[in-house]
Amino acid sequence: MATTRIMPMHMNKGKTLLQSITDRTDYAMNPDKTDGGLLVSAYECDPDSVEVDFLLAKEQYRAITGREPKNGKDVIAYHLRQSFYPGEITPEEANRMGYELARRFTEGKHQFIVATHIDKAHVHNHIIINSTTLDCTHKFNNYKDSADKVRDVSDQLCLENGYSIITDPQEKGKSYAEWDAEKSGKSWKAILKKTIDGILPGCQDFEDFLRQMQEKGYEVKRAKYISLRAPGQKRFTRLKTLGSDYTEEAIKARLGDQKTVKAKEITILGRTESMIEAERKVDLLIDIEKKLAEGKGEGYRIWATNHNLKQMAKAFNILREEDLHTEEEVAARADAASDEFAQASDELKATEAEIRELKALRKHITNYGRTRDVYAEYQKRGKPEDFFEAHRAEIQIHLAAKKAFDDYKPKKVPKQKALNARLDELFALQKSQYERYRAARKKMREWQAIQQNIDHLFDHEGSKEKHRGVSR
Repeated sequence: MATTRIMPMHMNKGKTLLQSITDRTDYAMNPDKTDGGLLVSAYECDPDSVEVDFLLAKEQYRAITGREPKNGKDVIAYHLRQSFYPGEITPEEANRMGYELARRFTEGKHQFIVATHIDKAHVHNHIIINSTTLDCTHKFNNYKDSADKVRDVSDQLCLENGYSIITDPQEKGKSYAEWDAEKSGKSWKAILKKTIDGILPGCQDFEDFLRQMQEKGYEVKRAKYISLRAPGQKRFTRLKTLGSDYTEEAIKARLGDQKTVKAKEITILGRTESMIEAERKVDLLIDIEKKLAEGKGEGYRIWATNHNLKQMAKAFNILREEDLHTEEEVAARADAASDEFAQASDELKATEAEIRELKALRKHITNYGRTRDVYAEYQKRGKPEDFFEAHRAEIQIHLAAKKAFDDYKPKKVPKQKALNARLDELFALQKSQYERYRAARKKMREWQAIQQNIDHLFDHEGSKEKHRGVSR
């Protein structure tokens, strides 16, 4: 199942045409959202120089038609968004579907890029289409029913490839008051969504999510659909009414708690690896007295006491397994985990910085080659003003490439083949470093929780001396 939307894009206020295009395409191709740029495809343009490709087409259009931009009011591109139901499609397949959607919708007459984002529970495509045709003689006609055509093409692709479609795409309308409340973030739904987004990173599974929502003061109703109600709210709010990112299935997907995934895990003595991992995970202790002072009741005190006892038991079990006996040993282990994470983080940042530098350099190399003949002719003619005005974009792009070469620290700009080989090495290194980074972060958080809980225990029991052993 896929939902679609098409939006015209204009020049950004105070920016040039090239900068405006770059802002849009850079957002779409963000490597943090597209698996390091692996989930980007393009039609009749190069992802590394897409903004230049778009700009050159527009400059050619202006030369052919004589039409000048209308004070930034012209549409420079179209942003087509295609979102899929969580868990229904792989990122690679989503990118292929987005490419075919754009190709059919534009009838192959416009350049475009397709960037598949995987930073949300639902995989979604950002498709940027050049408003200028490939032959540089026309602009895209955003006719009245173009949004309907996008949806029809997308639905047809879903049917062809075995994916579900929305048979009744009409949505329930909102009153102005409801719309304004949601827009300002003051509605119950807006506050609930913000609360969910805030606690999800610290939840280990869906049950833990519901428990933490209760801790936030929400009442949970379990029926066919999970519903939540905040203190002072009259009616329960179903999760599924908050949008595609907040359904029970979507939240489970965001937590990595999908049953279809768990069924494939290795079982040890009747328990899956995730169950064993969840049993080991140590959460921070709750300051019960502080919560009671905030208005929590007796039921909460009983629950929080049991929670704290469980977390301390988990912590002591780990200390026994690791043969640690003093607070100093626990602190040393926590410091070592923090140092390991810092090192992993620094190495990953260094690799990503080199990737960004080389990708930018590769873009300039491509641009330099494309504009070399124009700039050579410009120099040969003595740099006349009329020639510059006729080829402004190509000349500026060429000069920007030359400046990038001059600023390149190693001074000797590598050949394209060597540069691509180095990028391939860096992408492989980045992937392995991500795995180490995630493992180190998890380990650091675990030992920080253990250390804080041990400190909290001894702070609470002031009669105990700091040098006493922590193992039981």
